[in-house]
Amino acid sequence: MLKTTLLLLSALTALAADNTWDKVKDLKTGTELRIYKKGKPPLIATMGDCTDDRLIVVVKNEEVGIDKQDIDRIDYRPLKTNRVTTKTTTTDTTQTTGVGPSPQGSRPGPTSSTTTSYNVGSKPDFEMLYRRPPPPQKPPQDKQDK
Repeated sequence: MLKTTLLLLSALTALAADNTWDKVKDLKTGTELRIYKKGKPPLIATMGDCTDDRLIVVVKNEEVGIDKQDIDRIDYRPLKTNRVTTKTTTTDTTQTTGVGPSPQGSRPGPTSSTTTSYNVGSKPDFEMLYRRPPPPQKPPQDKQDK
């Protein structure tokens, strides 16, 4: 009974691991990724293609393939098109008179200057998409099963 339960649990764990990799395969081309590899700093890349055992990404205009077994974790930045944009316009109007010295080429009368600035909202944060499942544990040796 114990062996059957452990076998069932390990099969479910393997199935769950495949399901999370399916999420990676379902990502759209061009999605921004942060990839954590064994013993390396995180890599920022753009999604290219994905197979059952390999991830193909674009890093600095160069296509790179990464084996699934080398990946510890993958985060992705959700695609959001409705980033808030703020437009600010400031207009300053001043009246100059003909009294006193004036800069060459200037005339008395109203002058104005307009400044316009745009602020674009920030990108959404990265969200975890895939984490390598832990290695399967060996079942405990039970003296009764021998």
